[in-house]
Amino acid sequence: MKSATTPSPATRRAGASRPWIFSFLGAGAVFLATIAFTGGTGAGQILSTALTFATMYVIVGLGQMFVITTGPGNVDLSIPSTIALAGAVSMTVMGGSDAMILPGLLTALGVGVAVGCFNFALIRLLQIPPIIATLSASFLIQSVAIAYGRGLRVRPPEAFGDFTTGRILGIPYLAIATLALCILMGVVLHRTVYGRSIAAIGQNARAASLAGIPVERLRWVTYVLSAVLAGLCGAVLAGFSGGSSLNMGEEYLLASIAVVVVGGSSVSGGQSNVPGLWGASIFLYLLVTMLNTFGVGAGLRLLLTGLIIIAIITIAGGPKTGRN
Repeated sequence: MKSATTPSPATRRAGASRPWIFSFLGAGAVFLATIAFTGGTGAGQILSTALTFATMYVIVGLGQMFVITTGPGNVDLSIPSTIALAGAVSMTVMGGSDAMILPGLLTALGVGVAVGCFNFALIRLLQIPPIIATLSASFLIQSVAIAYGRGLRVRPPEAFGDFTTGRILGIPYLAIATLALCILMGVVLHRTVYGRSIAAIGQNARAASLAGIPVERLRWVTYVLSAVLAGLCGAVLAGFSGGSSLNMGEEYLLASIAVVVVGGSSVSGGQSNVPGLWGASIFLYLLVTMLNTFGVGAGLRLLLTGLIIIAIITIAGGPKTGRN
């Protein structure tokens, strides 16, 4: 006799071809459990807030997804410190002036370019494994952020603050803008030479190199892309929060990896998707909301969050990438 929690054959077949579907199913189940507990009170507000916070996860998840796609061992652990530094620098450049919003955003992206180049220099020139290189870089970047932003609390320009917190028909402007970004990144991933090349690198880097793909150059571009998106998230998060803070990127260290894996991308590289980032991001936010609603303590909440994420990944079974 089958357990009630065992996925049906049809569900498993759907998950095999569309692994991201499990993230949306998980988000739906958590949402239903939450509103059942509250008797439906505040359901619309919960969804609207989930969309707002999910956008931050999606932005950093996009960059992390591209990095992970390039193959085993590739991961960017400098995202939190990049968020902190880019947020502080962008708010300083904006200086509360609407006329300086664009220069401030460009500065945040510039911080990302510098961080991405530094990360890859450690990986390529010093032959340091990516997980060690980006973790080491994060300490240095965080030190710069502390030296630059200690005691600094510059409010964002009014127009920028209104954009990051505003809604239309209950849908956050940020969610709409991030959806457009996801469509663009989806095209880059699946419809460009760059996207197909990094997938080939993730599947078999040696074969990709023999086929004439510039493996190291594309990995450099990918680490820069990840840091640029982290810088963008830093500016957006500072605008949403009413100013930058040195610890505002802390929760995105593991979250950026979790949304990629829970979203159905292969942790071994070579295969990824954009839609799953949304399902996984909403799932993660709603999961914490549900546990808070149930009155679960912080320690137990972290434990349950980890166990549920592991269960989702196990059930989804993620795409497998074969290698010779």
